Amino acid sequence: MGNEKSALSGLDIDEKAVEIADFWLHHSATLTSTASSQSLSVFISEPSLHSAANFGKPSPLEKTAKNLMLHRHPCILKYVSSWKKGSSYYLSTEEAKPLSQCIGNQTTLQICIGLHSILRALIFLHDNALASHNNICSSSIYVTPEGSWKLGCFEFLCRFSDFNQAYLKKIKTFRYEKAIAPEESNDSLVSQINPISIDIFAFGVLVEEILRPKNTDDVPGLLEFKELARQQLQNQDPELRPKLNDIIKHAFFTHDFINIHAFLIELPLKNQLEKEEFFSSLLNQLKKFPEKIVAEQLGRLLLSRMVLLDSTAQSKLLPYVLKPKTEDDNDHDVDNESGLFTISTFKSYLVPKLLQMFCVRDTCVRLILLAHLNSYIYAFQIDELKKKILPELLVGIKDHDDHLVSITLRALSDLVPILGATAVIGGKRGKLFTDGRPNHDQTRRDVCSIKKINELKSIDVKASDDIVEESILELPERPSPDGGEDDMIQATVNYSEEEGTWSDWEVHEIPNGEITSLKSIKETYIETEISPGKVNNIPPIISLNKYDKINYKKNIIADINELDIKHSKPIQSAKEEVDFFTDMEPVIEKPRILHVDNVHDNSNDKINKSVFDFKENLIDNEAEDYYDNGWGDDLNDWGNDNKDNNNVLDELNEQSAI
Repeated sequence: MGNEKSALSGLDIDEKAVEIADFWLHHSATLTSTASSQSLSVFISEPSLHSAANFGKPSPLEKTAKNLMLHRHPCILKYVSSWKKGSSYYLSTEEAKPLSQCIGNQTTLQICIGLHSILRALIFLHDNALASHNNICSSSIYVTPEGSWKLGCFEFLCRFSDFNQAYLKKIKTFRYEKAIAPEESNDSLVSQINPISIDIFAFGVLVEEILRPKNTDDVPGLLEFKELARQQLQNQDPELRPKLNDIIKHAFFTHDFINIHAFLIELPLKNQLEKEEFFSSLLNQLKKFPEKIVAEQLGRLLLSRMVLLDSTAQSKLLPYVLKPKTEDDNDHDVDNESGLFTISTFKSYLVPKLLQMFCVRDTCVRLILLAHLNSYIYAFQIDELKKKILPELLVGIKDHDDHLVSITLRALSDLVPILGATAVIGGKRGKLFTDGRPNHDQTRRDVCSIKKINELKSIDVKASDDIVEESILELPERPSPDGGEDDMIQATVNYSEEEGTWSDWEVHEIPNGEITSLKSIKETYIETEISPGKVNNIPPIISLNKYDKINYKKNIIADINELDIKHSKPIQSAKEEVDFFTDMEPVIEKPRILHVDNVHDNSNDKINKSVFDFKENLIDNEAEDYYDNGWGDDLNDWGNDNKDNNNVLDELNEQSAI
């Protein structure tokens, strides 16, 4: 065990040590080789350490690594890996800190839960592993980031079959002095020492030291348990010390919070009826305790796989665990409808666990997380959503399970208001839809038009020769049909003077699907009072033209099989807008010059010239220069040009006389 090949790749060890013990240096480390970084604790044993050198071989850290690897229990420090590099030995475990660095911030309830965990670890070693720890003290206990106490320092662990007087003397000088049982100093009783009684005595010393500054009203049975630890667990007679299985049944370890903690840990062993009863009343019980204690001690267990997959927990518990409490819920907590944790507590204790759970590729777990995502999505940071949650959701839409894809797409819609559509679906986007609602200015114009009609109706018709000007009413724009927001509908209504009524509005279908006219509208007249002697035939004030034709522009959409939420091609629409002013652009054409050909008379072959043929050279040559060069630069030359024109007129008169 422990060669260089088993070293963890991508392990970054902090230079500063968290703890300097007798046998090793404790460092924090980060494992970055996996998809998501993982925090670990690394114990390094150096040959230069005097205590380790006197211990012999194998080294204390090597024995600890071997025992942690063999003895697996939820209350024992979790083994990850171990290796040897040069003359140093490395052991990596789950992230944890020494209890001595955390005990000052521990409440009585947290200590109670922690002692309960250490007691369960000892019972496991005694009853299942048939071994004793032989050094129970605060330096052998570590606390995880979730607040769980774990038993470590297994360098002195010994099986009952290997336990003897020689081994006890070998390790005595390295153990915690106050935790050494009194019978070990009596040479007459050394051969009769029970290894279990050594651990019981050490556990009593640990309880007395930790609980000494705590009040008696914090946890039920605290005063009695402190007395038990001092009088019975540290009894001079090993035979009078109570068994660990009896200690765990004490009132100090049997209150509601401890029972909830124990039930969640032993959940796989419970039957369905016990689970239903437990989860049905669990929410009310948890609200009796401080939320920080619940989140720190039970948050990890409440989000465990066994809880997530339980049908009763899904309906009775998870909706409140995964719903952070708002300020309104704090003021009005009615019918237990509010969440279990405030947003600050939720971010501190549950969000790190949820980020890990989103990396789990389990359909059932993912469906539960997505079903309540809209309740706790705002507890994540923007970077967490963008770098951790969103990539995992994009993996979910590629799964073959249609139900998972459907739920994932709904979850992606919850991210759009926070991250934006561009970050969620990617690709280029354009404005493909318009708002067809009438704006405020258009409504005001409609009201003004109606008022104008009412005013015209009150005006008396004057003499028959008076001309009644036709007023044009601007009707409100008709909302474009669905899917045709980019189309322009030009419509006019013609009034038929012969029939004296409005022409019917019919719908005519043509092969290409276009509509040539709209539905009929109700005939509308404006009646006016006609005085005697006045003209009776007065054209209506409102004049409309019939809708000629409606042309719908069809957008070309890519094949549905080519659509991809991250790689879809944008629809080109913004650049294809209709230019309504194309026909209004002025077209200036160059004037055409008409050349009149000579007319030949076949009778006498005499060439007749038209009066319009004078100065052909001027028209053919100089006129073009005038059009090209404008009016000319010198305005004084106009007089000379007039003289030339007079000469031309004289010649024309002479020719006409001939």
